[in-house]
Amino acid sequence: MNLQQLRIVRETARRQFNLTAVSASLFTSQSGVSKHLRDLENELGVVLFERRGKRLMGLTEPGEVVLQSVERILSEIDTIKQSSQQFAHSDSGTLRIATTHTQARYALPKVLKAFQIKFPKVRLELHQCSPDEIVTMLKTGDVDVGIATEALLSNASTFACFPFYSWHHSVIVPKGHSLDIAVPLTLEALVQHPIITYHSGYTGRANIDEAFRKAGLKPEIAMSAVDADVIKTYVELGLGAGIIASVAFDPQRDTELRLLSGNSLFPSNTTLLAIRRNGFLRSYLYDFLQLCSPELKRAEVNHALISN
Repeated sequence: MNLQQLRIVRETARRQFNLTAVSASLFTSQSGVSKHLRDLENELGVVLFERRGKRLMGLTEPGEVVLQSVERILSEIDTIKQSSQQFAHSDSGTLRIATTHTQARYALPKVLKAFQIKFPKVRLELHQCSPDEIVTMLKTGDVDVGIATEALLSNASTFACFPFYSWHHSVIVPKGHSLDIAVPLTLEALVQHPIITYHSGYTGRANIDEAFRKAGLKPEIAMSAVDADVIKTYVELGLGAGIIASVAFDPQRDTELRLLSGNSLFPSNTTLLAIRRNGFLRSYLYDFLQLCSPELKRAEVNHALISN
């Protein structure tokens, strides 16, 4: 048994058992990949993969168990490598962040600017994706930290999560809109207009739906989008009233819109910072977390990493 065999097992599962993709990813031949897998099965005395002719179709029950061990072993090896690099290059490297458009556009710019001033040798990779994609990238180790409002807490056994900030949804309308003079603003008044808001699964949409459901109201969702900029564009065109994260409203840029508080209409949301429990944290990742949440201390992070 060798490390190359273990890497091939992991990559085979990640590449949906496509050996052509596995060989390209690991810069080796497809025949070499097949041989390594056969050799490992012969050494272990069990069949790891279900086959149909020369094609791999999935993992057998022993294969599922072996894959879990392979993931742990390779994760530990990565930690060993990163630990040594930590001492040699404590202020350089790459910080990989996966987040949604709203966080990347409105919540992170000041944090990332402060981080780059403090760590000019650290390269930043910012991946904008859906909450489900953030979870996947964290699980596979493709990013170091995930930032989102949805999906992360349901993976508490895999991730350590920390509050970034809390926020409310607000309503936006064009200047002169009838809702602009509705005092106080109510869900009953809002539901009389077409609604433009986030796609399901994005930026607290579940809390919006739940607020209407509890009030016994069924809004007309005229349009949904993954980011507030698109929502604001179509609200400006008069296609409906918008519901967005309040942080996404910029009074200096959104001069044709009015922001109406939704604090009494919708529940509060909390955006989370998440890291893998079995991942390695470079020193500057602790600093990034503290820039996001100044009260978050290194000891608290380390304790969360070992707690379930």
